Amino acid sequence: MKRAAVIAQILLIAGGINWLLIGLIRLNLIDALFGPGTFAARLIYVMIGLSALYAISFIPRLSWP
Repeated sequence: MKRAAVIAQILLIAGGINWLLIGLIRLNLIDALFGPGTFAARLIYVMIGLSALYAISFIPRLSWP
């Protein structure tokens, strides 16, 4: 389970950095690396989305003040 959490976190960080670059300088890094609309780019987007859904399960474990 820990390995899945680490992979999900890495993908979420990659997705967050991608959105930061899109917002700041209009550079979609995933499309730049894998090509816009390619299977590889779409697969990365799907994996980032699934990681976000998986990360929802971490919410009850967060320590809230």
